[in-house]
Amino acid sequence: MNNFEQYRRRFLGGALATAGAAVMPGLVLVEVAHSRAPDEPVSSKNRWGLLIDTTKCATGCNECVTACSKENGWTQKEVYSPQDPQWIRKVELTHNSTGAKHSLPVMCQHCEEPPCVDVCPTGASFKRDDGIVLVDRHICIGCRYCMMACPYKARSLVHEDLNDTQLARMPRGKGCVESCTLCMHKIDAGDNTTACAEACPEHAILFGDLNDAGSEIAQRLAGHASREIRADLGLNTGVRYTGI
Repeated sequence: MNNFEQYRRRFLGGALATAGAAVMPGLVLVEVAHSRAPDEPVSSKNRWGLLIDTTKCATGCNECVTACSKENGWTQKEVYSPQDPQWIRKVELTHNSTGAKHSLPVMCQHCEEPPCVDVCPTGASFKRDDGIVLVDRHICIGCRYCMMACPYKARSLVHEDLNDTQLARMPRGKGCVESCTLCMHKIDAGDNTTACAEACPEHAILFGDLNDAGSEIAQRLAGHASREIRADLGLNTGVRYTGI
């Protein structure tokens, strides 16, 4: 019996709910993050996030995109169409006044107040207590309301069968919406990092617990100015940028 079928049976039987385990689409999550005991469920004492230094992010470098694609089983392409899944993408910015150019990765921003969750009619879009925004593909109906609500263009609809790209750790489904999961399977396994942060050759992406004042990411945020993309929306994103 594969992992997906095991999860399905246990979920329908209510075993996970009574055990207090965290549930993610198609997966049974292993609660082994360093800041909580193995049998302790996901809680709001953690808030996982990223800090991206755009001064270190090189134009033309796509290592983070490639790593995300390999880790999660979606296909990276040279040229993307609107129908292609893309969990993370490189965006090139030019300052209107100075002409200064910046290259930065953009993915789901894991908002504290996620618009995608607000508009989802089935509850498929949800936020874990530790701030990670996810999609439950078992109840996603592919309406794409969340895609329209997301101000970061961070979600994709799977249009085609995925027979050749399925990974046991990250099952996906035709007709479902998907996006960056902040590599929650790595977090829950105790890796304490993301594929994009691991792959960046310039160490421009820093992963950590925003709620832990002693973590490197919290200390960097406290000591250096950072920005949210579309801060005017008041979403309090879990992904912050410096250098823009």
